[in-house]
Amino acid sequence: MLGCVLGASGPLRADDRPNVLWIIAEDMSPHFGCYGESTIETPNVDRLAAEGVRFANAFVTAPVCSASRSALITGMYQTTIGAHHHRSGRGSERIELPKGVELIPERFRQAGYFTSNGTIDGRTGKTDYNFDFDPNLYDGADWSGRKDGQPFFAQIQLSGGKLREGANWAERVEPELGSLTEPESVSLPPYYPRDPVLLEDWARYLDAVRYTDLQVGQIVDRLEEEGLLASTYVFFITDHGISHARGKQFLYEEGIKIPFIVRGPGLPQGTVRDDLIVHIDMSVTSIDLAGIEVPSGMQGRSLFAEDHEPRRLIISARDRCDETVDGIRCLRTDRYKWILNRYPERPYLQPNAYKDNKAILQTLRRLHQEGALNEAQSLHFATKRPQYELYDLCSDPWELSNLAITPEHRDHLDLRNELHEWMMMTGDLGVEPEPSAMYDSDMAQYLENVRRNNPQRAAEIESNISLMKRWERERN
Repeated sequence: MLGCVLGASGPLRADDRPNVLWIIAEDMSPHFGCYGESTIETPNVDRLAAEGVRFANAFVTAPVCSASRSALITGMYQTTIGAHHHRSGRGSERIELPKGVELIPERFRQAGYFTSNGTIDGRTGKTDYNFDFDPNLYDGADWSGRKDGQPFFAQIQLSGGKLREGANWAERVEPELGSLTEPESVSLPPYYPRDPVLLEDWARYLDAVRYTDLQVGQIVDRLEEEGLLASTYVFFITDHGISHARGKQFLYEEGIKIPFIVRGPGLPQGTVRDDLIVHIDMSVTSIDLAGIEVPSGMQGRSLFAEDHEPRRLIISARDRCDETVDGIRCLRTDRYKWILNRYPERPYLQPNAYKDNKAILQTLRRLHQEGALNEAQSLHFATKRPQYELYDLCSDPWELSNLAITPEHRDHLDLRNELHEWMMMTGDLGVEPEPSAMYDSDMAQYLENVRRNNPQRAAEIESNISLMKRWERERN
């Protein structure tokens, strides 16, 4: 199947094929000017949108990096291929991809493309796949190593929202940014209090967005200088939403909604599409635009194909993250979101060393204990959660009023049924317990490394793991 924008009826010769570049930023929601962010300016990402297609309703299939990246690099739901638990398959029991599932870079290599994965400064880029793969998957960290005239498939990994976690990072980049965002100028979602710690963190996050925008500009400038921009499809996305209490690791909009922009030859300029898409659609779209045959079993959809059928709904899933066992599924239409909590007896904010060591979480916990949070700001501190959550995103875009606990929610049981049907039809492997052998040895090595530098944190992680395993035994 060949995308209509290429205007060809058969496979293209290798030297006629366009280049494909994925720019992937970490831990970042759509806080860019072209998506309505007004506190800061993001001229470079806005330029991509003005010269290409911006998708207003793009989502990831998993709100954590390794599961999200495992899905993206295969074009398959992580729950179908067994890569749904965060950083799994690193213990004594390994994960192998199902027969017939190939990685997107390998499909490009078979078609004669040079494949690379790197950072903006030329280092090897992040993979973080939850399965075994050929370490020689990429030909280099940069497309400059390709043969003369050889098309390339490249990824550039940007730190994105993680930048704000670096010590004194903002002060070091302030000369490049010109100034830092004033904390009092930021707007917070209503479920976060305007506490100085949270305001400062959000301001530094917006500065990370600004810095990411500068990096996108540097990448585009390089393509122009090398005469490659006109022949390259440039995709810009993030691996999931902002790392915050209700964002990363959860299925609310803050965790799963992402920017998604495509610029390239033959695409309409300045177009905004409102149809629902998921990030694995980028995988299928990329190989289709390159004239590579799209296997029938891939679960992404080619967004510019003549026979493209818009999605009526999207699905996202969260499973174990680090030492924290969980199982959440959501189905989202253009108006409603239905969430299934498979462990309703557990709190939303289960112990999780990664999040619990963040100042923003520590501050929120303190304010909650002090009784300083209002009803919306206290939602995430419930000791138990409902099995089902239902939100009307038109009247309740912040997902504060759970309609599933009202009598009227029976009118939306079809959403619940559709979610369960999807889980069965796609072979959702998250319904089965995860063998501890998938992660125990890797976690042991991780703990040993942490123990050398921070014994207290290692003890916290061990305590969390013990708690999770006890809950698992009680559950089973």
